[in-house]
Amino acid sequence: MAQLISVPSPYSGKVKIYSDGADKASMLEMAKNPLIQGLTTNPTLMKKAGITDYKAFCLDILKEIKTKPLSFEVFTDDINDMRRQALEINTWGENVYVKIPISNTEGQSTTALCKELSQKGVKLNVTAILTFPQIIDTVMALKGGAPSIVSVFAGRIADTGRDPMPIMTAAAELCRSTDKNIELLWASTRETLNIVQAELSGCHIITSPPEFIKKMSMFNKDLTQLSLETVKMFKTDADSAGFKL
Repeated sequence: MAQLISVPSPYSGKVKIYSDGADKASMLEMAKNPLIQGLTTNPTLMKKAGITDYKAFCLDILKEIKTKPLSFEVFTDDINDMRRQALEINTWGENVYVKIPISNTEGQSTTALCKELSQKGVKLNVTAILTFPQIIDTVMALKGGAPSIVSVFAGRIADTGRDPMPIMTAAAELCRSTDKNIELLWASTRETLNIVQAELSGCHIITSPPEFIKKMSMFNKDLTQLSLETVKMFKTDADSAGFKL
């Protein structure tokens, strides 16, 4: 049992790490980190960050981050208007990937639009994917087109009590066997362990909030030492709170 506990993390740095967020200061900090190879955001994160002018925020970020891939999402529900927004977002920078949800809110698939845009040279990040049929449809739509990302929400799959590893492993094999320009992304990261899981499943990319990326410094930390540090934390906090019995 002692040997099992001391086994080092299998993480070897093969999976690309993208930072996920909408706080400008944090995004710029992450962009300077050599560990970070790209960045993503979405309307929900932007709303939480208090952003009210979508285009102004995106263009402001692009003034600072000019080389690492940046994914910005369309936010209309109309398929034709998605096309218009995607084509505009595509003009904002060479490092821009346009995020297209797998469907609109009525469940209407966007794969035909994705195929059209990809064939026109628009780099896409197809998002909110959770099922294997969606993965197949997306990969087939992107085949032979511009460089693209297939974002599968592994964390949300796990939220339902299902192990995301089988679907992510199968998705990685499908992407690699179909087109070298199609990359699989592990999305909705829930903990730092997911970075290891993404690499083991064969994903090209994982997108993660900065707080989990920063915890990577703990990879392979001695667990006995970590236990002692945890005990010390409890004692320090109890003392500072003035607890008495």
